[in-house]
Amino acid sequence: MAVYDFAKGLVIEAGNNIRKMMQQDINIETKSNPNDLVTNVDKATEDFIYNNIMENYPDHQFIGEEGHGRPMSEVEQKGIVWVIDPIDGTLNFVHQKENFAISIGIYNDGEPYAGFVYDVMNDLLYHAKAGEGAFVNEHPMKPLENSDLNKSLIGINPNWLTKPVIGVIFRKVVDEARSCRAYGSAALEMIHVAQGKLGAYLTPRLQPWDYAGALIILNEVGGKGTDLLGNPLSLNQPHSVLVGNQSIHEEILTKHMLPEKETFETLHKRYR
Repeated sequence: MAVYDFAKGLVIEAGNNIRKMMQQDINIETKSNPNDLVTNVDKATEDFIYNNIMENYPDHQFIGEEGHGRPMSEVEQKGIVWVIDPIDGTLNFVHQKENFAISIGIYNDGEPYAGFVYDVMNDLLYHAKAGEGAFVNEHPMKPLENSDLNKSLIGINPNWLTKPVIGVIFRKVVDEARSCRAYGSAALEMIHVAQGKLGAYLTPRLQPWDYAGALIILNEVGGKGTDLLGNPLSLNQPHSVLVGNQSIHEEILTKHMLPEKETFETLHKRYR
């Protein structure tokens, strides 16, 4: 079975397992801070995905949010690398029991191969094989249309607007946009961009497992994703992230981000 078809079946099965586990008690732990949560469902889902991959493709590499595989900095950009977030949007999972996703990005020799973002509770699988278009379940996704910032909704976590320095920069973008929204799952917010529901999404810090799958899908519909200074996103370290349709990405980058280049270079060190 091709890796793409295997991954597609695997993510759907993992989602089915999550829905079953949600009928039982959920154990919640904190990681880096009280709002950085992990549950037994996160861990069990990553176990399930990792074990199935290793059983079928033992030579593949794996980067998982909950600790499976090798550290990001040690992963070689050779062969097949899976980048997994078993539950992107754990706070939503805990508090809302919805608005979370399984995210899988697969890269071959450092190049995009396939992306999967599964909106578990709505049973919507967004998926793409590089160069072959993007789909939601079995329906093709439409190419993105360009939009201007002042006529677009943008995605941004409002917590960043309260921070010194970064908040001032981001508020200028929000003030110019038609309005902003926050959904609590980076993967799903990037999918909203890929669908044209949001013109752009920006944040000063994401881990590769947060964007690896959705970025491939976004690229397949003609969107663009970089860090806040226009540099490519890699798999071996955290990045700031700016994604959008081609027009709004360029507008935000050149008008709001690049003029703050020296500030962002300092902030990058803080938020990594």
